[in-house]
Amino acid sequence: MGAVSLPGHGGGAEARARIGPNAIIRVAEALIARHGSAQHCFEEAGLAHYLDALPQEMVDEQEVIALQRSLRDRLGIVEARAVSRDAGLRTGDYLLANRIPKPVQRLLRLLPPGLASEILLRAVGKHAWTFSGSGAFSFEIGRPVRVSIVGCPICRGALSDIPLCDFYTAAFERLFTTLVSRRTRVDEVECQAMGADACVFEMRW
Repeated sequence: MGAVSLPGHGGGAEARARIGPNAIIRVAEALIARHGSAQHCFEEAGLAHYLDALPQEMVDEQEVIALQRSLRDRLGIVEARAVSRDAGLRTGDYLLANRIPKPVQRLLRLLPPGLASEILLRAVGKHAWTFSGSGAFSFEIGRPVRVSIVGCPICRGALSDIPLCDFYTAAFERLFTTLVSRRTRVDEVECQAMGADACVFEMRW
């Protein structure tokens, strides 16, 4: 099956793009769980105001970009990736608990993995701008399943010799292992921080 492409946030400059608050809330939770506090990383990102009241509405994607940059600057890439992965798993848990209806979850588990992954990613694609901001989300069903995000906010502006988008890798892993196949492995095989044209994630089972 050919790739299905869906635009990022439709209509609006990058500065106006918005992302769901999970990209802030779950990072705070992960920092507190691993380090006892989110204060230093949030202050360096210019997000100290969220320490008193975490966001409940969509946030400016520039805040997400700044927070991910702060994680890497303060914690180093290895620990920043670990925090981001923890936050991604927490985001997947939140989506399963609050955003994907239980009857739909039961149906997906009964379907063959290929069909279940297509239905899941079509649903994700309809709301892609809520996590990719001004980036562009697309997917391709096959073996493996491939998801691409051009202009990924998690690694935007970064340079690295290893992939950085563990937040997305972990969120997809939680959704796929729960709803598609328990044997699913998710890997970021291309990353814009490494000079690729897009951040590409492969799902195999």
